[in-house]
Amino acid sequence: MTRDEAVEYIENAGWSQTRLGLGRTKELLARLGDPQDSLRFIHVAGSNGKGSICAMLDSVLRKAGFRTGLYTSPYLERFEELIRVDGKEITGGQLAAITETIRAEAEAMEDHPSRFEMLTAAAMLFFRQMQVDIVVLEVGMGGALDSTNAINAPEVAVIANITLEHTEYLGTTIEEITDTKCGIIKPGSIAVCYDGEPAVTEIVRAKCRAAGVPLRFASKTEAVILHQDIDHQSFIWKDRKYGICLAGTHQIYNACTALEVIEALRLRGWEIPESAVLDGLEETRWPARCEVMAKEPLVILDGAHNQQCAEALADAVGRLMPGQKAVFLTGILADKNYGKMIDLLAPYAQSFICVTPPSPRALPAQELAESIRKRSMKADAAETIRDAIRLGLTTAAADGSVLVMTGSLYLAGEIRSVFRDTYRRWLRSRRIKARNSLSEDERVGKSRMICASVAGTEAWEKARRILVYKWTRGEVKLDELEKTGREQGKELIYPLCVSDTEMIAVLPGKGEDAWKSGYYGILEPDEQKGKVIPPEEIDLVICPCSSFDCECRRMGMGGGFYDRYLPGCVNAYFTAVAFEVQKSLEIPADPHDIPVDCVITEKECYTVQR
Repeated sequence: MTRDEAVEYIENAGWSQTRLGLGRTKELLARLGDPQDSLRFIHVAGSNGKGSICAMLDSVLRKAGFRTGLYTSPYLERFEELIRVDGKEITGGQLAAITETIRAEAEAMEDHPSRFEMLTAAAMLFFRQMQVDIVVLEVGMGGALDSTNAINAPEVAVIANITLEHTEYLGTTIEEITDTKCGIIKPGSIAVCYDGEPAVTEIVRAKCRAAGVPLRFASKTEAVILHQDIDHQSFIWKDRKYGICLAGTHQIYNACTALEVIEALRLRGWEIPESAVLDGLEETRWPARCEVMAKEPLVILDGAHNQQCAEALADAVGRLMPGQKAVFLTGILADKNYGKMIDLLAPYAQSFICVTPPSPRALPAQELAESIRKRSMKADAAETIRDAIRLGLTTAAADGSVLVMTGSLYLAGEIRSVFRDTYRRWLRSRRIKARNSLSEDERVGKSRMICASVAGTEAWEKARRILVYKWTRGEVKLDELEKTGREQGKELIYPLCVSDTEMIAVLPGKGEDAWKSGYYGILEPDEQKGKVIPPEEIDLVICPCSSFDCECRRMGMGGGFYDRYLPGCVNAYFTAVAFEVQKSLEIPADPHDIPVDCVITEKECYTVQR
């Protein structure tokens, strides 16, 4: 079985929501040797925030030296995100091998297990194989009859924030839903409860009393907020100062809940140093929860999927960006109270861009946009998520507003999968347009200043062989630098594209016939009349870029020729040249991007020690 076959087998099993119960899960686990019985757990139920709490606990426990298992849902981009050990996702090969084992037992069962039941069994089997010390286990839906509740009493049972959700399965009132979620509270564990609605906390208290389970309550009044911005928050909890990089006041309360869980674990004998708590919380990252995707314009992604999440998002936007309006890119499921969600976001909205989420339950973008227009607000409907992102970026940049992308975790996953590439293309186009807006006189004057700065650097002075380029389409002109190099007796080498993906460096021969028109009409040396220079013999590389930032991350023109060539220049110093109008706040680097040592513009020489 391959990885793709394993995913297809699990996904095609269906959800079995209408057949809630633990019977199939327990039978499957028994057939697999009850791997859950050899594991220890933190079990986390709730409507909102449970994923963030799980991520915080996993980070802290890893910092404390424990080998952790983490089981969460749904995934955003990759199926393997669901099951992790020590912060690393299960590999495709591991998933295939475990699914092969599970399939043999599942096919032998009279009542075939569902998708989530098989996933839960796969996680338990994998965690036992990997010999984890403790598993942070997120409930899928509900609590009492959720597949994850096939475990015995956990070390700690956590009740995160609860709201009305899945009413067709869990109950029609907040009290009924809370009662269902409290099914994870079992004698022999300690319970921790988020400070939510009074009706919720009273039911949790009653359930704990009935089960004889000690309860720790994460009271919001004990949290003193010191500082909040989009990148970092700090607060005092029980006379100690903590910091988190997850945005929004609700994340501070989630962190307080996690801190109560840590105290409960300590009571049960787990040795967790305070340094691990501090570092673990600071280093927690959890995607699509007020996640900053870009800073120019400021772009935030949040998987707000219900009314309570929309309230938290609206509060975060209001607190962290006071006085700023937002462009909301949103797609909502038809069975959600989307009217109320829009009303909550409306006071902070400059406009809305609507998309159709990737779900059979999706509300069509045009219908959502029409509903928003009836509320006397501007709304556009986009055909694709990429179209919506491009429109959102352009609108936010033009108005000086924030782009907030939200609607559901499924939509967030789709956005994350295409955002980086879409944003890079948008940013590249924007910077090239700014560069090309310079007049010829401006370009010539600024180019001379840049050439003079390059020639004055220590790297230039020491270099004997220098890779330069023939400029085109508004790039920095290097004729003055070439003249200086020739006068100083340096060997000037030029790039030659020999295929759609490969570039070499050539020391050109003499005479005009030593040059020819190459890729994109750029003048290139004739390989037959010049000398190919190995990349390791180059001392200095001068390369163009479409954009750069203060950290000397650069973005090429899109072909990737330099990024594939530069790793071979092991003895070279890398200098990029650009006009100041090409500067960006932050370049979203791809793994293959090669940062340079220095970027020189007509105004500044940006350097970073690496």
